[in-house]
Amino acid sequence: MTRRNHALISAGTFAIAVAAIVWHVTAGAGPLPKTLAAAAPATPVRASQGAQQFVIDPQASGASYRVGETFFRDNQFKVAVGVTHGIQGIVYVDSAHPDQSTIGPITINVNQLTSDSGHRDREIRSGWLESDKYPTAVFTATSIEGLPKAAAAGQTIHVRITGNLTVHNVTKPAVFTGTLRYGGDTLTGNVESTVLMTDFGFDPPSIMMLKTENKVTLDFQFTAHPSAG
Repeated sequence: MTRRNHALISAGTFAIAVAAIVWHVTAGAGPLPKTLAAAAPATPVRASQGAQQFVIDPQASGASYRVGETFFRDNQFKVAVGVTHGIQGIVYVDSAHPDQSTIGPITINVNQLTSDSGHRDREIRSGWLESDKYPTAVFTATSIEGLPKAAAAGQTIHVRITGNLTVHNVTKPAVFTGTLRYGGDTLTGNVESTVLMTDFGFDPPSIMMLKTENKVTLDFQFTAHPSAG
């Protein structure tokens, strides 16, 4: 259990990054708050005057991590998954000039990461990730590739988002790739990235009969709607 806990904890940290990135993709905008840390601090991009504000719906969105684990006892391999819906963020969509769309700070509640093991989740909060002490992660995008100058409603757009991710007081650069779709009153997206635990100060758990992979996949699926304000 302890091995799994460690792996999930690290993965949870990355899941946060994924969520933040997806938001950025959704907005098809520039930098976000300092979450995915890069070598140099990222400066948030200002929304254009014609941009419409979209708010991410936490209940319809989710950030998750996936990490492989091998149990030496029977050489069994499995993938541990943890998910959180604790996501906050705003995307500024410029329908007239899609390539000028931006996204505000993306915040992920790492303390709400939940897997199929309550014991593992508790270990993540109090031990490995220390999410009880560092409950949130923030992402700041520095660039977005793939946003078109013009787009039709319902069109699927492939994007590549580069930015800075900060988790547990550690900042590293990260790149997320995926798709986004804008339908007038709904904005959706799905992006993912692969990171290494050691890059964020975590060693892959290797205890007794279990060994966790260093590589973690971060996934983020989101849905955002126009602000009522």
